[in-house]
Amino acid sequence: MIFKDEVKTGLRAIGKNNLIKNESILEIFENIGGEHSNSVSFGANDIEKTGASWVLLDWKVKVINRPLYAEKLKVETWGRRFLKAYTYRDYKIYNSKGELSVIATSKWALIDINTRRVLRLTDELRDKYKPEKMSVFNEDELEKIECPEEFSSQYEYTVGRKDIDVNKHMHNTNYLSLAYEILPEKVYENRPYNLFRISYKKEVKLGDTVICKYTEKEDKYVVAIFNKDTNVLNALVELYKNEM
Repeated sequence: MIFKDEVKTGLRAIGKNNLIKNESILEIFENIGGEHSNSVSFGANDIEKTGASWVLLDWKVKVINRPLYAEKLKVETWGRRFLKAYTYRDYKIYNSKGELSVIATSKWALIDINTRRVLRLTDELRDKYKPEKMSVFNEDELEKIECPEEFSSQYEYTVGRKDIDVNKHMHNTNYLSLAYEILPEKVYENRPYNLFRISYKKEVKLGDTVICKYTEKEDKYVVAIFNKDTNVLNALVELYKNEM
């Protein structure tokens, strides 16, 4: 089942040159995915009844041509590859001219809101979403991101109330915003990056202090986010140079 919606880019959604920000693209995708789940009675309004909530594990986003301020956008999403422990969701954005502007794929798990354990995805749940077979990147799985061993700089941040989402952990778009803070000024000014990955490893909670570590690779910039107290890896962010 392909779920469709229309949105308009507002002032808060844009950055340099009045172009939509990567964080805003993620918010558009998160919203339409949530609306899709809500339409099959498995969304935010149903958490108390189902005792379950979707959590994001991974993003891969590619911007083909970046929409401007005040553009009316058409957005599409669909589920695919429902496996026992996780599923994938793909997305497309078309600009006001009807041109394909953004494609993305994501990986999700369903958790018990009380125990925080991953739940098995049932055939009944799959039938609700009616998954499609097509993938925007022509791949079934997202390739694993490897954490660098050495870094050139780091940045410390303590998670506040404004960072927390409905699942009581740091909102997924905030990881990208946090990664931007550690970027060297020249790298930061080269944004927005048109191909990026975010891999979520361990949830960040209210009051946690994280250490963001930065390094530059041949084809990308990498930020690794660690828990300061435990040194556990929370997330990896990759910004690709050749897709600027």
